Amino acid sequence: MLTIGQLARYVGVSTKTVRVYHAKGLLPEPERDSSGYRRYSADAVVELVRIRMLADAGVPLARIRELGSTPEELADALQQIDAGLTARIKGLRDTQRRLRKLAAGEIRILPANVEEHLAGLPALGFTDRWIAMERDLWIIVYATHPDLADTLFQDQAQSLTDPDLRNLYLAADHAHDLDPDDPALIELADRIVAASIQRYGTEPPGSDADPAIPDLLQNTLNAASPGWQRLDSLIRSRMADAGFTLRTTSDDSHDG
Repeated sequence: MLTIGQLARYVGVSTKTVRVYHAKGLLPEPERDSSGYRRYSADAVVELVRIRMLADAGVPLARIRELGSTPEELADALQQIDAGLTARIKGLRDTQRRLRKLAAGEIRILPANVEEHLAGLPALGFTDRWIAMERDLWIIVYATHPDLADTLFQDQAQSLTDPDLRNLYLAADHAHDLDPDDPALIELADRIVAASIQRYGTEPPGSDADPAIPDLLQNTLNAASPGWQRLDSLIRSRMADAGFTLRTTSDDSHDG
């Protein structure tokens, strides 16, 4: 019969590990003998070797206790564990490939044509602030409205080829720095609404989409600039007067 120290030494583990196996119910803990020592039999040596072998192979301790005692049951259980590990390894390799592609610039958050469009905005006179806002806008639109995103993007990209419409976008960009009481905002709002009616009538592209995301974006812009907030308020008021289709999240809340 062996003491716990002898057992641990012969099998190649620590006495602490043996006690952990006792605590987890993997290895039966023998009663103390008359001298107050726990004595381990040959069966305990065999069982501890089995536990160490499985643990070293990567089998979780919680699963070791569930494994069958016959060779067939053990083989079946190990095959299940192996299949699980294979699936995890595949998932990790897929994740690794995606990370490497992302690091190499092979995965784009936005389509290539949108990135090309954004890259060309500085040459048109747009500020870095506006371009960053546009990037965030298109990331959210492509993520939340993939069915509409291309249509909306092509519409905006095409509008920038018109000098008059491009000047409206540029004026909206620079309205960020205007005082909310600046009369230029009133004139700009009138021009934007008139151009929208001329281009779309009273139903612009995406007007029937869920308004939560557009409202979120607009509220973020309004918080960034009192000038933008005032411009948005003026545009909404004039669009409502003109009979524009303009859904808001408050409209949806009333539907319930």
